[in-house]
Amino acid sequence: MNQLTEKWLYDPTVGKIVAAVAAIVIARVVAGVLLRTLAARVKDSTGRYRVRKLISFLTFFFAVFAITVIFSDRLGGLTVAFGVAGAGIAFALQEVIASVAGWVALMFGGFYKIGDRVQLGGIKGDVIDVGVLRTTVMEMGEWVKGDLYTGRIVRIANSFVFKEPVFNYSGDFPFVWDEIVVPVKYGSDYKEARAIIDRIGREELTAFAKKARSSWEEMVKKFAIENAQIEPMLTLMANDNWVELTLRYVVDHKRRRATKDALWSQILAAFEATEGRVGIASMTVHLVETPAIDVRLLGGGRPAP
Repeated sequence: MNQLTEKWLYDPTVGKIVAAVAAIVIARVVAGVLLRTLAARVKDSTGRYRVRKLISFLTFFFAVFAITVIFSDRLGGLTVAFGVAGAGIAFALQEVIASVAGWVALMFGGFYKIGDRVQLGGIKGDVIDVGVLRTTVMEMGEWVKGDLYTGRIVRIANSFVFKEPVFNYSGDFPFVWDEIVVPVKYGSDYKEARAIIDRIGREELTAFAKKARSSWEEMVKKFAIENAQIEPMLTLMANDNWVELTLRYVVDHKRRRATKDALWSQILAAFEATEGRVGIASMTVHLVETPAIDVRLLGGGRPAP
């Protein structure tokens, strides 16, 4: 028994296993200490997330490196076996490999980053995590109107970047174009209506236009794109029912709903203050009850005169 114990204690393989376990434990302990100290000093949530991800990645890298060094003398004999098994593994895990390749593309391709508002594979929301295999999104839309969260967390395989388009609402240009259409009834003072909407639009939207101007100039330098109009634009069009005044403007991608609320509230109040000179148009459909139809048939099946 003593000889077996002594042989087991001095076995090189056992020593390598103990060293590998010790390296992993040390890495985890150091990572835990760093997480508690560094994450506590970072006040920004995005910064804390990046610190945690960086520490986790370094811990994993150190553990793999330590195991590779410890068992380096035994890895040479496994080369042939790894080569034979590689083809089968690649076929069985092709979706996983594609997701890892997608993660590499996301890290270096600039598709999106944490905090961006995106649409991935038909799912719209804010990116809250980018893992090696999946991207996690806080969903918005669906049964909730406007750009508001539904409460569902969606995980999407990173392989989708090679299969479907990626819509980023806040990448190089963190603004979107939006518009409101104001129907004005015929007979109103169109000049006054236009002046009201134009004034309110400039008061509410000029700040967004100033911030968006510098971002758009960088876009023009980076991409082959025209120098589009950033300032609010008001156009008029008449149809069969009313006159449409369309206000098109640039707005922060996270303030679309709040901006529309502010615009409509002021426009409606200003129209009411005109004392009838400007009115909102509407279409009313009134269904009238169908009168009763009395049909009498004669003996021969012919209707009565």
